[in-house]
Amino acid sequence: MAALEQSLGKEASRVRFAMNAGMYDEEGAPIGLFIEDGAERKSLNTRSGSGNFHLLPNGVFAVDAEGRLSVTTSSRFRKEVPSPRWATQSGPMLVIDGKLHPKFDANGPSQLVRNGVGVRDPRTAFFVISEEGVSFGRFARFFRDALGCKDALYLDGSVSSLWDPGAGRQDAFSELGPMIVVLKRSGAAKAR
Repeated sequence: MAALEQSLGKEASRVRFAMNAGMYDEEGAPIGLFIEDGAERKSLNTRSGSGNFHLLPNGVFAVDAEGRLSVTTSSRFRKEVPSPRWATQSGPMLVIDGKLHPKFDANGPSQLVRNGVGVRDPRTAFFVISEEGVSFGRFARFFRDALGCKDALYLDGSVSSLWDPGAGRQDAFSELGPMIVVLKRSGAAKAR
């Protein structure tokens, strides 16, 4: 996260939070869909394979041209989000139409720090990182039951990282792939 802060320069003072945002390869490039300000940098990945990304269904978090937020399965993405401005593909889906991913145990043996994103409505997204190891099932239930998200997406596991300047937190992982960075609006009113 320190590298992100350095690369943002003066803009770093506008960061509300930043979080790693999806699976990536050895060079740090996304292994699935990545759209940056309307430009598709990496295409949708629907290939089969091993690992969490390929625990189908996987999905896409997106912001469309009108600012609407969504989490959709990769298979429905092109139909449901015709004009994405920002998007990142990861997997597996945690919650799909209000149901937990069908392959999750209630509290399975894989207990890792995890981060993900859930969408409650087109204007409300929750970005969550666990403080300690948690199973996929428990993490998914948090999005569905505590936050009211009908759709949620797993972003990553043991490298899950957060930069939250307001809380004084900047995790130390430095070699991360795609990032979600939320900035304060430029020209935003100063604190009253």
